[in-house]
Amino acid sequence: EASKRSRNERHYDVQLIGGVVLHENKIAEMRTGEGKTLTIVLSAYLNALEEKGVHVVTVNDYLAKRDSQEMGQIYNFLGLTSGFINNDQNDLERKKNYNCDITYATNSELGFDYLRDNMKFSKNEKVQREHHYSIVDEIDSCLIDEARTPLVISGAAEDKTNQYLAIDKLVKQLDNKDYEIDEKDKNILLTNNGITNVEKIFSNAGILKNNNFYDPENLALVHHVNQALRANHLFEKGKDYIIKDNSLKIIDELTGRILEGRRFGDGLHQALEAKEKIEIQAENHTLASITYQNFFKLYKKISGCTGTAATEAEEFYEIYNLPVVVIPTNNPMIRKDLNDQIFRTEEEKNNAIIKKINECNQKGQPLLVFTSSVNKSEVYSKLLDKEKIKHVVLNAKNHENEAEIIANAGKQSSVIITTSISGRGVDIQLGGKKGSIPGDQLRKEKEKIKLLGGLFVIGTERMESRRVDNQARGRSGRQGDEGSSIFYVSLEDDLMRIFGSESMNNILEKLGLKNGESIDHPWINKALERAQQKVEARNFDIRKTLIKFDNVLNDQRHVIFSQRNEAMESEQIFSYSEDFLNEIIDDLIQLKTKEISNPKNNEFNTKLKLLMGKSFDENQLTELISLKDQDFRQRIIKQFNNNRDERTKILGEKQSKEIEKRILLQSIDLNWKSHIQYLEQLRQVVGLRSYGQRDPLIEYKKEAFDLFSNLLEKLKLDFIVILMNLKVVEQIKEDENPKNNTEILNNPKCLLILKKDQKISRNDRCDATGKKFKNCCGAL
Repeated sequence: EASKRSRNERHYDVQLIGGVVLHENKIAEMRTGEGKTLTIVLSAYLNALEEKGVHVVTVNDYLAKRDSQEMGQIYNFLGLTSGFINNDQNDLERKKNYNCDITYATNSELGFDYLRDNMKFSKNEKVQREHHYSIVDEIDSCLIDEARTPLVISGAAEDKTNQYLAIDKLVKQLDNKDYEIDEKDKNILLTNNGITNVEKIFSNAGILKNNNFYDPENLALVHHVNQALRANHLFEKGKDYIIKDNSLKIIDELTGRILEGRRFGDGLHQALEAKEKIEIQAENHTLASITYQNFFKLYKKISGCTGTAATEAEEFYEIYNLPVVVIPTNNPMIRKDLNDQIFRTEEEKNNAIIKKINECNQKGQPLLVFTSSVNKSEVYSKLLDKEKIKHVVLNAKNHENEAEIIANAGKQSSVIITTSISGRGVDIQLGGKKGSIPGDQLRKEKEKIKLLGGLFVIGTERMESRRVDNQARGRSGRQGDEGSSIFYVSLEDDLMRIFGSESMNNILEKLGLKNGESIDHPWINKALERAQQKVEARNFDIRKTLIKFDNVLNDQRHVIFSQRNEAMESEQIFSYSEDFLNEIIDDLIQLKTKEISNPKNNEFNTKLKLLMGKSFDENQLTELISLKDQDFRQRIIKQFNNNRDERTKILGEKQSKEIEKRILLQSIDLNWKSHIQYLEQLRQVVGLRSYGQRDPLIEYKKEAFDLFSNLLEKLKLDFIVILMNLKVVEQIKEDENPKNNTEILNNPKCLLILKKDQKISRNDRCDATGKKFKNCCGAL
């Protein structure tokens, strides 16, 4: 009723069913054009009444903003608030939008905000609330297509620009006998011949150590050479990435969109920059990471909708425990899905596609042509230019106007060439976009297009997944409109070449297929479907393996993040350090006892010197070692308390607690960061253990557990060592009024932990607020 009054759109019965399915945390499969955006409103409103917040996940920033503003009319009418998260918002805007009853955002923005929140230093700085309920629009794209790559927040590591350029130059000297390319796994391996050549080339360049490529000292070199080979032979400009504004931008293989701000990890991005001779940006270290699967499992309740989920129903149920419910269409579907046309060569296929486009265009029927990459979309554009057919190309290079272009795809004589599944969530109306021309004229235009057969969708090749093909088809024939779809395939297409069977060409020859002729046969369609099923099964395995490995990290992530949050919100931070200190002293006493039985072991001495640092000289240490266990404990605790009392006297209790809390949080962050890097390296190595008949996953779990135990120990020790040796220095400026200086030093927001002989300037940053001192409180 609110939708009818505020937007003049009343829900169809099928949308009400969809709303019920979403509320019962299931997946609603609704065909394109059935109004998923409006269906989501039903479940979002109902669940937002709990006042814990609802997140609606969209495919891109444009849809998050559009849906939040358009559907916001309904929520506001009912007394609720709605907001959206976009890439360019600051923390203040994000917090305001997360505090709304319903928040629209993309999956990556939600994931990154969660990771960033767990790196903040106080509860007030966090932007997200709890993870209560999320409705994922196009849930297959979000939880399946994008689930092979984890979200990673990284920080710059050392600069190795010259190294990348040198290795790229040397790798280009190898010829194609030196390596084997495995297109299925996107991998490249050096042959024996190749290894010999690499050793020769790199020895002459003076880069190789010990004349052996696989010597342990050359580990980093092996890694860089592998990435340079992949960059040069597996990644294609215009398909995997483009160069825009002199920087290398990744293209999403599924949507053909630029992934702003994302970079390939592990030195691959730098290898590509070296290949393209553009400025090389510093390599990054992982600071925090999570997979989409584990991020969405944080929600107490999750549901979603898409036009194509049934083919992946098994995966949704196995990984997320989400059943799929197919919702019937509001009007019967009358779109004609024609059989695939199969050609032997790419050239024959392209000629047939252009002929078909020409034929439809001459009678004025609107066309939407789907290609698999930016390069392919430009190939077809050139072919259409030759034929002087007016058209629009929509790809990663101009996706800003995507919605506007797609919305007009139903206009007479419109020809749009686009990549993959762009324009999801955009309403394609036959005759043109609503509001672009007067209502009566629009109705006439629509009837005209219906008589021409509606929107014609042409797929220029089969994609890796049946689901993506169905999404392309689904652009046409919405709400019972007329429409047609067809796919053109050649045996030279990537899918057929890599996954199709060898015998297909022979079958076609036996059937007497002449040049330029196509075949339309159920056998071939079956073979195509099998090739797609192979790819889907393979990608499912990749995702399952990724999640099994990430589950190990996920359990540890929960422990660390929850401990960090407890410490951050705790008023009793002193009790943390006292508990840690007692545990460390217990360890020391155990080590001391061991050392008596084994005098060669000097672990006790090393740990004690590390703990006491400069607070004890040699004589005091000797005296301390000679004390009995109980006195030994008391003496260390006394020294620790003296240090704390001294700090508290200068800073006051509140400030002293704040310093301890901040040191603990930084200690957690630094140790967690190195731990993630250890685990990443462990994952790369552990695969080789399968050669020794050992299960890599079990090995990984075992070693990750040991690493985690070490992490917790090291974290405590680092924290206590800093507190044991921390001195607070008071600096008073002589030329100013002493009263003002006291005020500055007592400013609760400003913390400066000085190392010995450290000098500071007005451009240094304050430890508490992160601002430069001149913009902070000026405590210099």
